[in-house]
Amino acid sequence: MKKSIAIVGSGPSALMLAISLDKSLYEVTIYERNFAPGRKFLVAGDGGFNLTHSENIEAFITRYTPGNFLEKCLRHFTNIDLRDWLTTIGIDTYVGTSKRIFPVKGIKPIDVLNAILTEVKNNNVQIKTQHDWIGWNSDETLLINYKEEAISVKADFVIFALGGASWSKTGSDGTWLPLFHEKKIETVPFQASNCAFEIKWPEPFIEQANGKALKNISVTCDDKENKGELVITKFGIEGGVVYALSPVIRELLRKENNVSIFIDLKPTHTLSDVQTKLRARGNKSYTKLLKDALHLDEVQIGLLKTILSKEEFTDLDTLACKIKQLPLSITAMGPIEDAISAVGGISLNEVDSFYQLKKLPRHYVIGEMLDWDAPTGGYLLQACFSMGRYLACKLNKDTSSC
Repeated sequence: MKKSIAIVGSGPSALMLAISLDKSLYEVTIYERNFAPGRKFLVAGDGGFNLTHSENIEAFITRYTPGNFLEKCLRHFTNIDLRDWLTTIGIDTYVGTSKRIFPVKGIKPIDVLNAILTEVKNNNVQIKTQHDWIGWNSDETLLINYKEEAISVKADFVIFALGGASWSKTGSDGTWLPLFHEKKIETVPFQASNCAFEIKWPEPFIEQANGKALKNISVTCDDKENKGELVITKFGIEGGVVYALSPVIRELLRKENNVSIFIDLKPTHTLSDVQTKLRARGNKSYTKLLKDALHLDEVQIGLLKTILSKEEFTDLDTLACKIKQLPLSITAMGPIEDAISAVGGISLNEVDSFYQLKKLPRHYVIGEMLDWDAPTGGYLLQACFSMGRYLACKLNKDTSSC
C-alpha cells in the first residue's frame, strides 16, 4: 500500500522533491497558501533569471555558510545535473559572461515554472492551493485553513518547504516561525542577506553618484574578498560584490556599530603599478592624471575625493594606497523586506543529515526555512533544487546513492 506525503509549500525545493518521489511508493499532495504555486520562483526572474552557476563543484560548495551543511546534497545533484535535467524538460540553458547559467533567449521564468509543473503533474502529484498551514492538532496531524475552514490532514510523512522571510509579497514571510518554537524546536530570528548596506554618504556625492556603478573592483571585509561591481544608492551600496560578503558583515555588525570594508579600485594593478603611473604626473591635474593613467571614471574619482582629505588626495603615495584600499564604513544592513534572501529559521541543530526534525519523526524541513546562507548568482536556487532531490533519494529508499 502506498504511503502518503504532505508537502507544505511549493517553492523550488518542494517542486523538485515532488517530481523526484517514486509514485509507485507514495501518494503526494502539495499544500500551497497562495492562489498558485511557485510565486517566489517567478519573482526571482525579475532581475535576470539565473538558475545556477557554472563553476566547478569544489568551488561551488564553498559559497555556502555554514560550509559543510549542504555539501552532500550538492554533490548528489550538482549544477551540471540541474542543467542536464532542465534540458530533458525542454529548458535549454547557456553560460553568461558572469559564468551564471540562464535559460536561452526567449524562455521566460513562467515557461520554466510551467515546465516544472508539468513534471509535477506527470508524477501524479496533487497541488491544493489556498491551503494555509496554521499548526498541528493534538494528535500531530496538520491543521490547514482552507477558505476560512480548518481541516485536518494526516500523512505518513510531512515535508515543510515554506521559504524564508524575504519577498513577503510572495507568501514567504516567516510567520510560521512561532509554530515551530511552540514545539520546542530551536529557531533563529530572521535577518536580511544579499541586501543593501547602509553608508551615510555626504549629500553632494550622492547627488552625483546615486544609481551609478563601480565596476571591476574588489571589496574586502575582514579576511573575505570578492570581485565584481557595486551600485551606489541613497541608502548606501548594493550589488553582487557585497552581497557575497553578507555573512561576515552581518556577524561584525552584531558586535559593532559600524563595519569597515575596503575597496580596491584597480584590482588588476599592484600597488607598485599604481604608484609608478601616478608618479608620471607631469603637469596634469590630479583628476586628469587618474583618468589618463588609471582610467578611473568620474564616480570613482568622486568617491576618492569624498573619502579622502585634500592633503591625502594630493599626496601621490597616499593616493595610490587608497586607490588600492579605500575604506568605507557600513552602519547597518538594509531591511529584510527588500532583501533578496534571508538567514534564520529552523536551527541546523534540529535536523538530521536528511533534514528530518529530530523532535518530530517523519517531519522534514527543506529549502530556505533552514538557517543557511548563500550569495546570489544561482546558488540559492541550486541549493533548494539539490535539497529536494536529495531528500527524495532518502524517501525513495535509495540511500546507497545519496
